[in-house]
Amino acid sequence: MKIGIDIMGGDFAPREAVLGAIEAQKLIPADCQIVMVGDEAQARILLTEFQCDASLFEFVHTTEVIEMGEHPTKAIASKKNSSINVGFAMLAQQQIDVFMSAGNTGAVMVGAVFSVKQIEGVTRPTIISVLPKLKGGFGVLVDAGTNADCKPEMMNQFAILGSIFCEAIYNIPKPKVALMSVGEEKEKGNALTLATYPLLEQNPHINFIGNVEGYNLFDEKADVIVCDGFTGNIMMKVAQSIYKIMRKMGNSNAYFDRFNYEIYGGTPVLGVNAPVLIGHGISNAEAFKNMILLGKAMVEKEVTEKIKKELLTIQSNQN
Repeated sequence: MKIGIDIMGGDFAPREAVLGAIEAQKLIPADCQIVMVGDEAQARILLTEFQCDASLFEFVHTTEVIEMGEHPTKAIASKKNSSINVGFAMLAQQQIDVFMSAGNTGAVMVGAVFSVKQIEGVTRPTIISVLPKLKGGFGVLVDAGTNADCKPEMMNQFAILGSIFCEAIYNIPKPKVALMSVGEEKEKGNALTLATYPLLEQNPHINFIGNVEGYNLFDEKADVIVCDGFTGNIMMKVAQSIYKIMRKMGNSNAYFDRFNYEIYGGTPVLGVNAPVLIGHGISNAEAFKNMILLGKAMVEKEVTEKIKKELLTIQSNQN
C-alpha cells in the first residue's frame, strides 16, 4: 500500500506534515509506504533534524503550492506542479492508494472531482464529521459542509454513503440512520426535510429510524445523521467551539476531550473513485499521523469499493 500525503498543505507545512508522517511510519507495517508529495529538500532537512531514515519514505518533488486563500478552480487549473495537483494525478493513475491534504479545502474537493472523479451514480460527493457518542463509540454527521444547498435525492444518497463508512470503519452492523429536523414527527421540518423523509423511509439500503433533533446529536439514538451541508457545518463548528471553550477555561473532561480534531486527523471525501481525506488547516503532527492511519484503514476496509458495489446494486434494481 502507498499512502500519499501533501506535505505542503496546512498552516504549518511542511514541518507538521513531515513530523506526522514520521510518527505514522512507526505504526504501519513494512508493506505500507508513505509517499511525501511536495518540496523534497525541505522534507529531507526535517527528517535529518529528527534523525529519521529518509529511505523509509518515497518522495515526489513539486515546485508549486496552492495557498489557502486561492480560488480553488483557478489554482487547480494554473498550478499543474502543485503538491495537490500532482498528488491527485498519482491517485488517478493508481500510483498511490490514498491521498490526503490539509491544504486549500476547495482545491482538494475540486482536485478529487476532476482527477479521480465521482463514482458513477453519485450526485455529489460529501464529507462527514465524526460524532463522539456519550456512551462511547462514534457516529457520523453527513453532509458536514460540502453541499450547502441540497436536494432530497442528494440527502438520500448521503445516508447510503454514511452508512457504508460507519459499517466499514466503526464496525457498526446496519447503522441507524436518522434525518436531522426540528421535531421527531415526520410531519415536522422545512421543505427539504419533508421531501427527504419519504425517500429515506422507502430506501431498502439503509436502516432508517426517522427524525432526530439537535439534542440527539451525541446520544445513541442514531449512528448516521443526515442533513444539508449548511446545517451540518454549523452544528459541527458549534461542537468544536464547546471543546475550545472547555480548553480556554482550563477544564478537562474525558468526554469533551474526544472533540479534539487531532484524534481524527481528517475527514474522508465520500463518493469519489479513490480514498481522499481532507485535514484541518491548523493540523499538527498528531492530526497528520491520525489522518494517515485513517487513510490506511479506508484502503484496508475497501470503503470506496463497497460504495461502488452498493450503488451498482441500486442501479441494477432500478433497471
